[in-house]
Amino acid sequence: MNILAPPRARLQIEVVFDLVCPWCYLGTHRLRRALRNRPDVAADLVWRPFLLNPDIAPGGVPRQDYMLRKFGGEERSRRLHATIAEIGRSEGLVFAFDRIRRIPPSVDAHRLVRFADRQGLADAAVKALFEGYFRDGLDIGDHGVLAEIAGALGMDVAAVARLLAGQQETEAVHADNLRAHRLGINGVPCFVVQGRHAIAGAQEPEVLERLLDVALVES
Repeated sequence: MNILAPPRARLQIEVVFDLVCPWCYLGTHRLRRALRNRPDVAADLVWRPFLLNPDIAPGGVPRQDYMLRKFGGEERSRRLHATIAEIGRSEGLVFAFDRIRRIPPSVDAHRLVRFADRQGLADAAVKALFEGYFRDGLDIGDHGVLAEIAGALGMDVAAVARLLAGQQETEAVHADNLRAHRLGINGVPCFVVQGRHAIAGAQEPEVLERLLDVALVES
């Protein structure tokens, strides 16, 4: 330990996000990059669920049907996904939209993140869920898939299965989603630093670092 090193400033960063949002995958990746660039900051990440599709059926919907309803056709969604995939490649992220067959509800995946948080594994769980969905095309609405992802993180698979079979954390996920809307958050990702300074969108790391600087001055 270097006793001459200045103490690290500690900041709380609330990340409002959805696990089926490609911009959230990109945005959280960029947040991690920004934090790696700032060894002077010790960040406490708080993952706050936002449900982009709160009314989606429990088993999800076929991707083609969802894209038709959301974008009016496959061609428009294909162009958008090509743009996201190109940005992702520049960041070292893989977006394999063609592997996604169904758009799942994300409540259970958010429940898993909350459960993982009790074991200090929330950050790892978010990363694994994003990779599983956007890179591997896994159905993160499927309980078996979620348990397998949790197991790969070293979590107790049986405990995860029990969690998912019941309603534990469901109310908390919906409460956080409602809280976000009441705060005026209508797009994700959204990053809230120290409960006061917020910015939405998959911002470049340099922009996020400036937000940290503002929070540090006022903390």
